[in-house]
Amino acid sequence: SSILSTIAAGLSVAIAVSWKGLRPYLIFAWMCFFRPIGKKEGNQQNRLDSFYQGQADVYDATRHRLLRGRHTLLRLCAAHLRQMKKANPQKPLVWVDIGGGTGFNIEEMDKYFPIREFDTVYIIDLCEPLLDVARRRFAARGWKNVHVLCQDATFFSLPQWEQGISARGAVSLFTLSYSLSMIPSYFALLDRIDELLDPAGLLGVADFYTSSRASTPLELAIGNGYERRTGFFSRWFWQIWFDLDHVSLSSARREYLEYRFGTSYNGRNHMVSRLIQIPYYVFLGCSRSRSTTSAFKAFEIESGNTAGSGHISPSHSPSIVANISSPSLVSPCPVATTTEMPELTLGPAALGDNAFAFPLSSFHYQTRSWRVPFLEKKEHGEFRSWIYGFTWEDPQVDMEHLDVREEDTLFVITSAGDNALHYAISARPRRIHCVDMNPCQQGHLLELKLAAAIALTYDEFWAMFGEGKIDRFEEVLDTKLSPYLSSVAYQFWRANTAAFRSCFHMCGYSGHALRLAKWAFWLGGVKEWVQKFVSAETVEEQGRIWDEHLRPVLLAPWIARLFLANPAFCWNALGVPMNQMKCFLNEGVSAQQYAMDTLDPIAHKTHMRTGAYHYLLCLLGRYTHESCPLFLTREGFAKLQENDGAILDCFRLHTDSILNALQGLGDGAITKMVVMDHMDWFDPKAGSDSMLEVEIAQMRRVLAKGGAVYWRSAAKKPWYIQKFTKNGFYVEALGIRASSEEPIDRVNMYASFYRATKL
Repeated sequence: SSILSTIAAGLSVAIAVSWKGLRPYLIFAWMCFFRPIGKKEGNQQNRLDSFYQGQADVYDATRHRLLRGRHTLLRLCAAHLRQMKKANPQKPLVWVDIGGGTGFNIEEMDKYFPIREFDTVYIIDLCEPLLDVARRRFAARGWKNVHVLCQDATFFSLPQWEQGISARGAVSLFTLSYSLSMIPSYFALLDRIDELLDPAGLLGVADFYTSSRASTPLELAIGNGYERRTGFFSRWFWQIWFDLDHVSLSSARREYLEYRFGTSYNGRNHMVSRLIQIPYYVFLGCSRSRSTTSAFKAFEIESGNTAGSGHISPSHSPSIVANISSPSLVSPCPVATTTEMPELTLGPAALGDNAFAFPLSSFHYQTRSWRVPFLEKKEHGEFRSWIYGFTWEDPQVDMEHLDVREEDTLFVITSAGDNALHYAISARPRRIHCVDMNPCQQGHLLELKLAAAIALTYDEFWAMFGEGKIDRFEEVLDTKLSPYLSSVAYQFWRANTAAFRSCFHMCGYSGHALRLAKWAFWLGGVKEWVQKFVSAETVEEQGRIWDEHLRPVLLAPWIARLFLANPAFCWNALGVPMNQMKCFLNEGVSAQQYAMDTLDPIAHKTHMRTGAYHYLLCLLGRYTHESCPLFLTREGFAKLQENDGAILDCFRLHTDSILNALQGLGDGAITKMVVMDHMDWFDPKAGSDSMLEVEIAQMRRVLAKGGAVYWRSAAKKPWYIQKFTKNGFYVEALGIRASSEEPIDRVNMYASFYRATKL
């Protein structure tokens, strides 16, 4: 009987525990699925009170998995609030949480931004049962600056306004957490928020949504427009399902929100399983009365770019361009057609008045004007990731020939941005225009480095880009980096947080090549010799290890035939197109010989341990403090952070083709251009009206007299030299690989290095 008693007692405890855990969800299921809101009740307030009366006490416990994105929203708001406080520490901070219900957001925000630092916090809600929970919550916390108001959000009034304080621009932060979809008069609400929001303030929204069938024009400038589409079944099922509870998931709400304010982030709620996904979004926007003067100067005057601010056509497009098939991101026509993007009128609202006008792109409201606006195109979807997480040219040799000075304006292909950062640290030029078609590589990666240089400590910065991994990158992204990132860059890295969990340097297309090398060394049984090679005390010891252990594996004939001579591998892993391979093949050099001429001099003439960091990274999967790019050294990082990152304001990041970026710049605007191996990619069989011909003509136009173009090539004598000569340039070789004994720089990846000077 004692055994039975023990079993009975155990069962009783188990049942009690199970009931305690299940009770909130059973109540939630009853109230949500079996007793729909609005069955008998009339107005909005009565419906809400009836719906939440029986579940107010279990509301927070049952919404954790359903209402995703709230933590992200609050972290983003907190990060921007810190910037606001830093910019104007004396200005009062007022937060209004509309539809705040139980006060969960207020308590959660305290983890990211102390509630005591707000002058006043208000919760506006129509539901008394939920507000009772909030009052008890705040009383337990002892917060005297948090107030609970039972009012209609569309017509709410704060007590301080009754004392004669002006309401216009009085609120620093508005948040709507899963409440916008429940408010019938959302137009009036958003218009009222726009009126009451401080021009320097924020509006944050997290909510469910369904998309329209086609992209809206604004989505092209916000970014991630093609990812936000919901399918036919998802669109109609969730709209009908939520409508039973008087919750509207119509796409019009989100579209008007973005029309009235700014930028968004998308997510999918995997509450039940990956087969059942409720679409949700997180939005962070600002008032259109915020000043955009500096953005117009940075984009239109300095960069010749008007995307998202009037028209999207370059200023200096020659007539020939209209007849060329090009992967251009902007229209070659003088005026953009309305089928691509409606003309964005720079009306009074865009310039600071309260009159109504079509909104500017989200780029115009960035904290720093690094990223030049671009309109998202399907072509961008072809770039699934970055090609290189590091730059494959030697900036030290560049600086020996470029002679960069403070008055210079540079035009460079970005790659991973390492060399551009080197130029900025070493010479502090007036402007650096960084251009790349790949938004992942050019914009998102370099933007992340610029943001991290300002927002992080050196140890955090080194962890991200030196070691290639950092703990809780998602949190770092939200709480520290987000205020400095454009909408498109933030969304990209939010979707790719896994890149920094193990090794960032092994991601991207170049990661394929690095993994192949590691696999080859393991298969060849020389894995331990790799460590000895990169840590060799002398170049002589390094060369011996290469000859005896690593070279026979990495340059084995089967590796050359299977991979190095394979166009598909060269493009997808190394970023080398077939036209570039032909540059050396046409000079009688095989892929295996080219690899030997590249790697043998590096192993025997450069020292991995103390400076040849490009190959050290490939072999180790990380940098060391002795061997790394300049921007990763403590001295380089300190220069990037000086005067709140003032040196970084020289950057303008163009997500575009070289030709389109050149067409937007004025005559003589550039003093030096570094186009890397870009011209190797063109087809030498193209006619006299080829894209390269037009591009070289544009280079001559934008270069000041005496300005120069610098490039590297896989050929010792590139076929396009004569095209520069014909266009009025003096061409000279700065370095040509004469044998397999001497490298032309610490990378030695190219057979030649040239300069073409405008006469």
